[in-house]
Amino acid sequence: MTHTRIRKFNTKDSYPEQKLDNDLCQAVVARGSMVFVRGQVGQDLDTAVNVAIGDPVGQTDKAMANVKTLLEEAGSRLEDICKITIYITDPRYREPVYRKIGEYLKGVFPVSTGLVVSALARPEWLVEVDVTAVIPDNR
Repeated sequence: MTHTRIRKFNTKDSYPEQKLDNDLCQAVVARGSMVFVRGQVGQDLDTAVNVAIGDPVGQTDKAMANVKTLLEEAGSRLEDICKITIYITDPRYREPVYRKIGEYLKGVFPVSTGLVVSALARPEWLVEVDVTAVIPDNR
């Protein structure tokens, strides 16, 4: 693991009443160049076409695929994510959205913040994800 992850935990222990299995931690100590990824939604990076209208899991999958692509273009990887912020427009989306994000970040243990907001920039967007990552000094 590139960065020092402090107080790792899994959401299945913290939220036993929910069907989550996300690897997170309380703090990350990182070295290297920081990468800030703009909030990603269910939209194609090249065409700006919205995908998975009405489907928060499909939009999350596209948002995380976009995050992966952008990090790789910047010289980073999903494994180098230190902080993730997840915005959802309905609290009922939390479990399925977090499960999808957990598939992308298994074993990464980022710091995470989740927010329920009244709306995102477009009414068809249900989920937005932004991350902060680091390009390690040794890369």
